[in-house]
Amino acid sequence: MSNSSGWVVWVVWAALGSFCDAGWAGDRLLGFGAAESQAQRALEASYDALLDPADLERWMRTLSERPHHVGSAHGQANVDYLAGLFEQWGYQVRLARYDVLFPTPKRRRLRLLEPTSFEASLDEMPIAEDQSTASDEVLPPYNAFSPNGDVTAELVFVNYGVQEDYEQLERFGIDVAGKVVIARYGRAWRGIKPKLAADHGAIGTIIYSDPADDGYARGDVYPRGAFKHPSGVQRGSVMELPVFAGDVLTPGVAATGRARRLDVADSPVVAKIPVLPISYADAQPLLEALAGPVAPADWRGALPITYHLGPGPAKVRLEVEFNWDRVEARNVIATLPGRVIPDEWIMRGNHHDAWNHGAGDPISGLVALLAEAKAVAAQFPGPARTIVYAAWDAEEPGLIGSTEWVEEHARELTRKAVVYFNTDGSGRGFLRMGGSGTLQPFLAQIAADVVDPQTGVSVAERVAAWVKLNGSVKQQAELNERGVLRLAPLGSGSDYTPFLQHLGIASANLGFGGENAGGSYHSLYDTFAHYTRFGDPGFHYGVALAQVAGRATLRMANAEILPFDFSALADNIESYVDEIAELVEKLREDTLERNGMIDDGTFRLALDPREALGAPRREDPVPYLNFAPLHNAVAALTSASAAYGDAAAAGTLDDRRRTQLNQLLFKSERTLLDERGLRSRPWYRHQLYAPGYYTGYGAKTLPALREAIEQREFDAVDEAVRRIAGTLDNLTGTIESATKLWQVDAGN
Repeated sequence: MSNSSGWVVWVVWAALGSFCDAGWAGDRLLGFGAAESQAQRALEASYDALLDPADLERWMRTLSERPHHVGSAHGQANVDYLAGLFEQWGYQVRLARYDVLFPTPKRRRLRLLEPTSFEASLDEMPIAEDQSTASDEVLPPYNAFSPNGDVTAELVFVNYGVQEDYEQLERFGIDVAGKVVIARYGRAWRGIKPKLAADHGAIGTIIYSDPADDGYARGDVYPRGAFKHPSGVQRGSVMELPVFAGDVLTPGVAATGRARRLDVADSPVVAKIPVLPISYADAQPLLEALAGPVAPADWRGALPITYHLGPGPAKVRLEVEFNWDRVEARNVIATLPGRVIPDEWIMRGNHHDAWNHGAGDPISGLVALLAEAKAVAAQFPGPARTIVYAAWDAEEPGLIGSTEWVEEHARELTRKAVVYFNTDGSGRGFLRMGGSGTLQPFLAQIAADVVDPQTGVSVAERVAAWVKLNGSVKQQAELNERGVLRLAPLGSGSDYTPFLQHLGIASANLGFGGENAGGSYHSLYDTFAHYTRFGDPGFHYGVALAQVAGRATLRMANAEILPFDFSALADNIESYVDEIAELVEKLREDTLERNGMIDDGTFRLALDPREALGAPRREDPVPYLNFAPLHNAVAALTSASAAYGDAAAAGTLDDRRRTQLNQLLFKSERTLLDERGLRSRPWYRHQLYAPGYYTGYGAKTLPALREAIEQREFDAVDEAVRRIAGTLDNLTGTIESATKLWQVDAGN
């Protein structure tokens, strides 16, 4: 589900070379003693020697040979193939099966009725140079979990279809109620576009990729170059993922034969209005037929037309109808039992289903996982903790396979799961990592240890060099002041979501990218031929991903003391609270401006003549908001984290206390859950990280508080502050208990 553009929301993270100079890349590993560190590094050297790019190429060729969406014939063939590989390498393998809803298109039609006639082709053209594109098993372009619909109305161009775009339209005096909107892909997850359109009264949504974002304005189009062919269309789900993930009919419970199911009409996550994705070739005649105001400069794409907003005179008829079938999703679960601590699990996953051939998404990540699993199984004497590899099904429609498995095994995972490491689509370029703040130093050390295959420096140093030249002012300042950028918080868009945000299992998402841009994502053209030319020729970065993820898996599996760090987490949380304060200040300034006033309370003259076209929307002033409980909780957490670090540096542990300590460490993330969940979406229980209700993939930190402020629901702020402060106090208590284990052995 993830893509390179979608992952722009990651705050690109890097460890500076100063960490390497301080010995991070050379001496003692986090969680290991000096002698044990040497043994672990020797193991990793033998592990690296087993990673063969020819393996990755062979596996990708097989797995992406034919389209393999959930429930498809080749999807089943891939499951059998994957299970056979894991069994061959010595894993205990089982299939986890779930009965899930997966709509496929029965009828799709889009016509321009006025002022001229045009019918969209809605097809992607086969490419002679890429025989895979001639497959007759391809799912046609559509948006899963659009409702059936047949609507006719005037058309309005809404740019990216995000909230600020509708505010801009309001200033133009344009109302989308009763209209069909056409939006560009980008800036937010696709499912937010029909959600916001429906919230503003629209009756249908069309989504297209503008060539300014992905097409000839970016570079040569496929097959000459990597970028989107004029007929290329991005498929994808439009279920309201920020409400809950997984099967849309069985929220919160596994979609087994025993599950009680909602009717489709009663599911809260099926889109409210019909949605259809189209190519920019099909979009051009529709946009060209619009009149009304000329679009603002930053709304104009790269089509050879003048972009107008409408409404009309373009009138369209949008027709979609779906087969609302249930299919079997099949997860491949491969287990390598731990020889010392079998009841502590290191989880590692990547999905196997795709919208079509899926070479980039998800097979590029899956073949790195396979390389890792093969090499891990060859290590002697085997991991101390149990390692569980998972190849998830039905990720593309809504993280369904992983979510159903997590919901079925929630109690066991809560007791046993130490961490979850996720990969998805990957390619040539820079290391990208997001995850739980407790994992930041651990992942920093790994990034300092892995060599970038193109530059010969560590992957951490390469990202740091990029940030120095291209990063934001804030990133560069942190790099100079702290020597490290923060690990990016996770929103949604891949299979870490149920682990982290529903069960509170510390998680990380790993991948490479930035030099593999192109238009294959979720289209007919995501093929072996496209990927091996433009994604990662030679699979060098696939091997690098296996080195990063493999080290993470092996070090967590073998660490004497689990390498969770609370000071890094406390520092990140403090930065989130600072961001909230900045948000409130900006909201106060924006409210004054929106109400036609300047800071001294006097009225100002409208500087933008477009403001006169629509009635100004006056808003109540931002009240005083009391964040004192949150500041106090963060201060206590910071103090407890520092005390834990001091005790760990000076203390010793016997076997019994070591076992107790590790249990406290990996269960610490659970303390950041609130069983009541977030307001209006209780499936999401983590109080630090969630996908934004109106951004989708993009992470919202301290989501209950941040979104109450953003949505001007100020009466909800005090409750959000209390709940977040309470979870932080719970974490502080856990850290203090962990500290006492060290202090006892240290003679304190």
